[in-house]
Amino acid sequence: MEPDAAWVPWDSQLASWSMEPPGVWIHGLPLDLVAPGLPVEYQYYPATEISSCCLQTSVPTSSTRGKLVDLDHAAAAAAATQNFDPIEKEAAQELEVDLQNMVLKIHVDPIHVFEKAAHDYKAGVDLMRLKIHRYPATIRALGELYTVPTTVAIGPYHHGRNHLKPAEKVKHVAAYHCIRESGRPVQEIYDAVVHAAGDARSLYDGGAVAGVGDDDFLPMMFYDACFLVQYMLTCTRAGLAQMDPALRSFFDANDNDVFRDIMQLENQLPWRVVEAVMRFRPVSVTEFVASLRGCLQDRKVNDSDEKPFALDEGYEPPHLLGLLRFYIVGRSHAKLPALPETDAISFSVSTIELAEIGVTLTPNRTTELIHMGIKEKGNLFAELSLAPLSLDDTRASLLVNMAALELCTTSSFHDAEDEESAVCSYLHLLGMIVDREEDVHELRRRRLLQGGGGLTNREALEFLTSLQGLRLGSRYVRTMEEIENYKLKRRTRTKVHAFVYRNMKTIVAAMSAIGAVAGIVGTLKSLKVVH
Repeated sequence: MEPDAAWVPWDSQLASWSMEPPGVWIHGLPLDLVAPGLPVEYQYYPATEISSCCLQTSVPTSSTRGKLVDLDHAAAAAAATQNFDPIEKEAAQELEVDLQNMVLKIHVDPIHVFEKAAHDYKAGVDLMRLKIHRYPATIRALGELYTVPTTVAIGPYHHGRNHLKPAEKVKHVAAYHCIRESGRPVQEIYDAVVHAAGDARSLYDGGAVAGVGDDDFLPMMFYDACFLVQYMLTCTRAGLAQMDPALRSFFDANDNDVFRDIMQLENQLPWRVVEAVMRFRPVSVTEFVASLRGCLQDRKVNDSDEKPFALDEGYEPPHLLGLLRFYIVGRSHAKLPALPETDAISFSVSTIELAEIGVTLTPNRTTELIHMGIKEKGNLFAELSLAPLSLDDTRASLLVNMAALELCTTSSFHDAEDEESAVCSYLHLLGMIVDREEDVHELRRRRLLQGGGGLTNREALEFLTSLQGLRLGSRYVRTMEEIENYKLKRRTRTKVHAFVYRNMKTIVAAMSAIGAVAGIVGTLKSLKVVH
């Protein structure tokens, strides 16, 4: 594309682009490849007649389509099995063609049917991490504040809502600048997005995209990817400095709203589609993530031992929300010691109960959510440490949507790594220790809640207590076990500490009275001596 060429990226222009539709990956041997449009009859033959299950496709001799079934076609179908996985190849390896009766038979050992079902199920589980999920009922019940975008729709779930239409023009502008700044032809960039989005439709809920044709779906992928790339550029020094002033003014004026929207679970784009645009308009993903991974805090934690930030090369993000959640949660590389088993365990404890047994609340030196738990301090005290949090509407929405992602992608928190349920654990711990506004104030006093702005004590209390319907994360369960273990190891000390804590006013009053009596007695003695 010529540097001075003006291209206005409206939808109507896409109709004149000549491009082939994306290829469709065909998994297995479709029967319509062998005899398209023909009815299929499933028959099970007795063992005396044939030793295996037989899938029989009957073709009427008078049918024109029946002529498609010949030896060459059967051979081609057999050759196609060379690309199958071992299970499918073995299941489809026996083909028999009866030319006289125009019957194609595929002999299948019944066990392979079950093996293929198990194989497909596992593939579906693996694919769960890449899907663009819908909100589970627990999250949807929290309301539209956390589940419906206010400014921009990304992907098909909220596309076309009236209040989001103004941002569609901004997407066109973002696409224009991506193309201009790349110096590459429009067709080349669009074709790359189409190729990356070839199977993107399967990552969305089928009901939501059933009525969306490629003429709408593929341009949507292109414009949304360009919009996200331009937003990511605003989070890097070079990208922000080079950005068109008009486009930059939109992002500056709507920064919180756009960030909240593009971090919603149902407002995501497959990461591979975003990467397709970034190959032409590069973004420093390292700088982008580094600028946002501490977004839950106003005041950053200074840790002189912290290493320079680097991306984990082994992590493949599903989308933008997944990318940021991975680095906000962090990794726990230390192997936690096993805890002794207990007869009973409480899964809830209040701030007062913690104070009674000598456990104080303290913020971590790190901002990563995975680091939480009990740390013993001497013989009488311990600390329950968590990452600090500055709580406002945007951060509350981010926490809710990261928790929603964990609920959708991890079927069992118990069997998964602690990192897979870290946000749910973090929110449960905060919600556990607040029952009253005074408890929220205590979190502020302890610097676990930072800053004076954002949610009020009442709003913070309502938010944190509304999340107790989440599944219990594994790190939350371990923290409860650590508290129980701490109480059992120091049973006598914690009882003494609890007695002193509960009766502190009485003890202070008694000590004051004793001190006053001692003072009076001392005075009387001194007067007697003088006399």
